[in-house]
Amino acid sequence: MCRLGDGKQEMWKAGLALVACCILSGPVWGQPSSCDLTAPEIEDAGPGCLRVWVDHNLRLNDIVAVGTHNSYKVELPEQILAMLRASAPESAEELDYRHRPLMEQLDAGARQLEIDVYNDPQGGRFIAPAGLRAAGIPVDAARLAALAEPGFKVMHVQDIDVLSSCVSWRVCLGIVRSWSLARPDHAPILIMVNAKTDRAALPGGVDALPFDTAAFDALDQDVRDVFPPEALITPDDVQGSYPTLREAVLNNGWPSLGTARGRVMFALDEAAAKVAIYRGNRRSLEGRVFFVNTDEASPAAAYLTLNDPILEGDRIRKAVAAGFIVRTRADAGTHEARAGDFRRRDAALASGAQFISTDYLWLDPRLHNDYRVRLPGNAAALCNPLRTASRCAGVAVEPAAGDKQY
Repeated sequence: MCRLGDGKQEMWKAGLALVACCILSGPVWGQPSSCDLTAPEIEDAGPGCLRVWVDHNLRLNDIVAVGTHNSYKVELPEQILAMLRASAPESAEELDYRHRPLMEQLDAGARQLEIDVYNDPQGGRFIAPAGLRAAGIPVDAARLAALAEPGFKVMHVQDIDVLSSCVSWRVCLGIVRSWSLARPDHAPILIMVNAKTDRAALPGGVDALPFDTAAFDALDQDVRDVFPPEALITPDDVQGSYPTLREAVLNNGWPSLGTARGRVMFALDEAAAKVAIYRGNRRSLEGRVFFVNTDEASPAAAYLTLNDPILEGDRIRKAVAAGFIVRTRADAGTHEARAGDFRRRDAALASGAQFISTDYLWLDPRLHNDYRVRLPGNAAALCNPLRTASRCAGVAVEPAAGDKQY
């Protein structure tokens, strides 16, 4: 019945076929959401039917995707690494990883990105990094011009690990927006943000500025300037008419996968003090762009950062089963990759966490092992192994994209 091509007419016919089968198989006439068919049964009918089925039956928190940690980060210059090896060899090892440009990551299936932002309302605060000066490394003219402009800057550790594939927050946002516009059917993308406030890392360096309410307001506004409302998933979208965001999430309030496709959501990955500044006196996150990392009991609870899928595995599973979205990490500090140790990666993939972050979306040929983190079949997103185990476990909700290897 549903052997389909790629045209809109065929997809429309698939939708009619799915609605018809759901109405006829459901316990109540006229309620297609009660469809009892499983994804494999729909998949047997053809790929067009499967797409309609997952978009209709899954919600945003019913998927799993892989993404990257410090997604903007490029390779540290050898001169900086040599300085670090002499003074702090463990830090040198932990910082010695790199990512390809954001568009390449997205093309390869990354559906979670992480961006570190530094407050720079006047511009020029980070224009002369102490580490680059000490190593005699000049800053190129284009980067200098970007650093001189007012606005949030993107880097890992000021003075030391400062080079990035997109120098400013707005430029990073623009890259994701351009990519998303060209691929409107992509699975939803999570962009996590760290609001960095660290002291200078080197003598003669520069302290990061604090994030106050005005800075967080500006961060929100930058997102809204780049992404129109129809391209965003915000706390208000999820909360709807519920008294709190948490109540909405616990009552299946996340949008359907079909509604979430082509959209981006943002999460503030910070501890309680910064989250409190961002929330202000709101009951949940009314009017805000970012979801926040908080505990499961908070009225603002919807998203949690639980970085260790081994030590925090039980909490991850309980949170995901309850309806929350969780981000965890498959590796950290380059340790797992250097050892070729897949235990943490495998625990992350099995945990139910919807977003799994890695520093190794691709193999690193310098490590001489096969450590990398991808979903089976290189899919961009799959049915969640915990939430959809009896319905569509292992089924791709966004198949593999084009990929270039080293």
